[in-house]
Amino acid sequence: MADKNLEIDNTDLKILGLLMQDANMPYTEIGKRIFVSGGTVHVRMKKLEQMGVVKGSQLVIDSTKLGWDISAFLGIYLDKSSLYAEVSKQLEAIPEVVNIHYTTGIYSIFAKIVCRDTQHLREVLHDKIQKVSGIQRTETFISLEESVNRPIPFGEAL
Repeated sequence: MADKNLEIDNTDLKILGLLMQDANMPYTEIGKRIFVSGGTVHVRMKKLEQMGVVKGSQLVIDSTKLGWDISAFLGIYLDKSSLYAEVSKQLEAIPEVVNIHYTTGIYSIFAKIVCRDTQHLREVLHDKIQKVSGIQRTETFISLEESVNRPIPFGEAL
């Protein structure tokens, strides 16, 4: 990168690492931990947002505690790979679809859906996903347990 202000350094990575662990951590606390001022953290975060490195933040919820007990992954076969953009746009309109990936391998799309129970899963698959034009067929994998869901530790030595 030509502009020095658009370079990401070790301090930026430490800030990101701390915020990925706890997005509610005040900038002043981050500053204390990495030995810079809270203002410096603020300026660096603004820079990272402008660069598109930080796209926002979100609240992480345990959906099972709200009665959404089924997480499933779908391997989706398309009629033609060129239909990806059109099909993904239709899938995005289905609220239960929480992740969509364009993949290599036997599936064109790999998606994650979250449902209340097996009846709801059946309804989503039959009444919504199977009706998306361009989808040839799907394979469903129900998750029994998620044991790891974490960010990459950018602020630490790998």
